[in-house]
Amino acid sequence: MPMLINNPGREDALIAQRREGGIDGHDEVWDGVYVMAPIANNEHQDISTSLTVILGLLIMFPRLGRVHGGANVSDQLDDWTQNYRVPDVLVFLNGNPAQDRGSHWLGGPDFAIEIASPGDRSREKIDFYSRVGVRELLIIDRDPWQLELFRPVGGRLQSAVVATPADAVSIQSEIVGITLGFVPGEKRPGIAVASRDGQSWTI
Repeated sequence: MPMLINNPGREDALIAQRREGGIDGHDEVWDGVYVMAPIANNEHQDISTSLTVILGLLIMFPRLGRVHGGANVSDQLDDWTQNYRVPDVLVFLNGNPAQDRGSHWLGGPDFAIEIASPGDRSREKIDFYSRVGVRELLIIDRDPWQLELFRPVGGRLQSAVVATPADAVSIQSEIVGITLGFVPGEKRPGIAVASRDGQSWTI
């Protein structure tokens, strides 16, 4: 459930405790409000790690750009810690105007992935991602399962295509050159990923 703490001393102690315990990796700050995210469950980790590895093979190792399994993205020139988001997977292609500031990126990736968890606010980040120049955003919902790709229209990311396990729709990224769709799986639908050069994986 959402929680608001209006006690500066308690806020600082709680944030410090999360940092010391290494559980703040996906915490964010939304316009000065600290947003704490729970540690992702194993299924979430499997999906994000697999997509990071695949995109690393296709983008990073051929030196077409950089791939991160989570990184801070801000729109603040001065104090970036006052407003930033942490996508699950980020791809910065060569030539992307975002600046690598070491602790964070000033400006958005070309391609970002958000893997939704119960109670999270992935879709509430769309305006932020639009402002920082994300060219494609993939949101993976897991209850129910759905893939949704967003592209900019009139300066704002808009839903371009949706795929569910019940249909034969595939999602094709124009930015990173992969196609994604659902295939049957034992415990959950599998996510099939194919590259332009014929490589394929199932997550």
